[in-house]
Amino acid sequence: MNDDNENADPRKGITRGRMLLLVTALVFAAGIGAVGYVYLQQERKALLASDAADPTSELGWMFIDAGDVDLVIEGRKIYEANCASCHGLGLEGQPDWQKRGADGVLPAPPHDDTGHTWHHPDALLFAIVKLGGQEYMPQGVASGMPAYKDLLSDREIEASLAYIKSRWARKNRRRQEMLTNQRQ
Repeated sequence: MNDDNENADPRKGITRGRMLLLVTALVFAAGIGAVGYVYLQQERKALLASDAADPTSELGWMFIDAGDVDLVIEGRKIYEANCASCHGLGLEGQPDWQKRGADGVLPAPPHDDTGHTWHHPDALLFAIVKLGGQEYMPQGVASGMPAYKDLLSDREIEASLAYIKSRWARKNRRRQEMLTNQRQ
């Protein structure tokens, strides 16, 4: 018997050809792993850079539960005391809310189904209330929405938003929840 046939016997080990194939596969896998690692590190850096440019990233993902009855009841009181003077007791907003006033400032939008509040994820809504509307306006557009970070606690902001969300039609709440979940 020659050496190749002896090595082909499964009881006597692996042939040189199979060993070479195994070593080649391991080297290839290590190379792919290294390339993948470098790629993932670059993607991680890009993601961190984009998060740094997004002011809501510091807040992370959040879900404000409009089905939490206690939170909604608390939120109604907070909304009426802090928000209704501009956004309306019935969440109707100010007239012509999509047109800038003579001072260049956009009027307070409605928070009911006729407005655009439900078009935004919870983290952004929270950030707008906490940090003020100007933080999120395009260049050259003025917002009259003040920052409430020094007036309301995070819990109070969450409660006021839960109350607002509780007033939306079910289909709009579902759409807004899907937007919120996309930010995970």
